[in-house]
Amino acid sequence: MIYVTIPVHNEESTIGVLLWKIRNVMGEFGRDYELLVLDDASTDGTREVLKRYRRSLPLRVLSSKQRLGYNRAMERLIREAVARAPYPKRDAIVTLQGDFSEHPDHLVALVKTLEGGADVVAGSLKRLEDGAPLRIRLARWAAPRILGGSLKECPVSDPFSSLRIYRVIVLKKALRDLGDAPLIQWPGWAGNVALLDLAVHHARRVEEVELSLRYDIRTRKSRFRTLHTLRELSRLRGRVDWIPEQEVA
Repeated sequence: MIYVTIPVHNEESTIGVLLWKIRNVMGEFGRDYELLVLDDASTDGTREVLKRYRRSLPLRVLSSKQRLGYNRAMERLIREAVARAPYPKRDAIVTLQGDFSEHPDHLVALVKTLEGGADVVAGSLKRLEDGAPLRIRLARWAAPRILGGSLKECPVSDPFSSLRIYRVIVLKKALRDLGDAPLIQWPGWAGNVALLDLAVHHARRVEEVELSLRYDIRTRKSRFRTLHTLRELSRLRGRVDWIPEQEVA
């Protein structure tokens, strides 16, 4: 089973199209999947859209009345997927944003690479598409320079992107080791880096597939905050080590 986890906040205009696109991609691909969506205190029509799609899709909707933010919403979804997975060594968790900037077409390459023996497969952005906001271009240029040597042993070329697939057992072990501590303590890109670092410690093989991001479909303004993102990354510097489990004494 492939659990596609999607946190959403006020994505009324894109979430339905995104879910239907995932249905088409996964239906043609021929893999069992379940959509896990967390409605993070939306104030628009997101809840009503999700209600309509529950009738025709393998969709489970979680909700929060208080705003959790990306990192806590994603953690709740990951915990839900881990708890639901009957075969942790075979089942997988995809992390995907709800604004359609990450395209479902990439799911096929992610799943195939996992089925080829990888435990973690990260989507890696090689170049920004035309139309990418200037704030994201600046952050993409500055982020690796801020982390500096912290990325030296990173097993993928792009630890900032959120589109990934994890074998369930990897995140289950990470949660076990953390106990009551949060799985994702950092917001945004810093959270993506930290989650990858945790997963690497329990993965035998980490690979990446090239992806592109879309900025022509999203209908709302970007919530991305460049200075906040870079500040959180600077706090993370020196706190990741990328030591895989098999190399730990």
